[in-house]
Amino acid sequence: MNLFVQFFEKLFYRPTYLLKLLSFFFLPLALLYATVALLRRKFTKKKDFGIPIISIGNISVGGTGKTPFIIALAKEFEDLYIITRGYGRKSKGLQLVSHNGKILTDVKVSGDEAMLIAQSTNASVIVSKDRELAIEKAKEMGAKVILLDDGFSKVAIKKLEVLLFPQTLKNKFPLPSGPLREFYFCKKYADLVLYEGKDFFRKVSIINPTERMLLITAIANPQRLDPFLDEKVVAKVYFPDHAYFKKETIISLKKQHKASSILITQKDEVKIDFEIEKSVMKLQLQINPQVVETIKHYVQSYPMKANMV
Repeated sequence: MNLFVQFFEKLFYRPTYLLKLLSFFFLPLALLYATVALLRRKFTKKKDFGIPIISIGNISVGGTGKTPFIIALAKEFEDLYIITRGYGRKSKGLQLVSHNGKILTDVKVSGDEAMLIAQSTNASVIVSKDRELAIEKAKEMGAKVILLDDGFSKVAIKKLEVLLFPQTLKNKFPLPSGPLREFYFCKKYADLVLYEGKDFFRKVSIINPTERMLLITAIANPQRLDPFLDEKVVAKVYFPDHAYFKKETIISLKKQHKASSILITQKDEVKIDFEIEKSVMKLQLQINPQVVETIKHYVQSYPMKANMV
């Protein structure tokens, strides 16, 4: 992981007293950035696409559980299309990753998160930087419900806003002073504000554990995995978020640390296309049933609301 990324991840998620002082130095830029985002939110007109759209988003950079939340929620709906940008993909434009659970492309076209969602659900998955174009494509293909990944900042789209927060958020400044994409108080613009440990819960298990595991991962803020690790993890190697793995590099690292297996997340696993002994951190997310019912009620009542407009 490069020094630039390491610096900002420490500033955002594990700030020392010195780094907290540095955050104040960046405040003028942070206030300008967040004010522009706020004005855009307040004055942009929302477009109604005539279909229930549920946005699963956050206002902080890094992982808050959006992908496992989407996977857990997807089983509640039929004729579901999941739209995501496809971070880290090698392709451009709109790409249909899967259709009704059938995988249609590879991870370099889809990106790691989109591929994990496609492999873990029976939904159809579309990746596109242009979310509005993707919504129209989903409707054309017969979608009845749309889950929009990372959609809180897509203020021009009418949708149910579900906002996820981690258990702890030590730095509540906007970028670049902190990890927030908008002012913290902008959470009031969400329909559902959900907190890990209260509204949704992570359950992590390790598939095929071995005696000497080398953690290799390419996720944001990788130290968040620490609570789920034990003494069998002999070393940790972090790559930039969404990075792809070279076979020679991974095999060399495994030999260097005399590991019996590499330990990876499910998001990393979709990018391992070569034979190697691996242990996988399987993450399952449980959502408070009341939250699920609230979202389902929005979907079920949407046609009636649309006809009243």
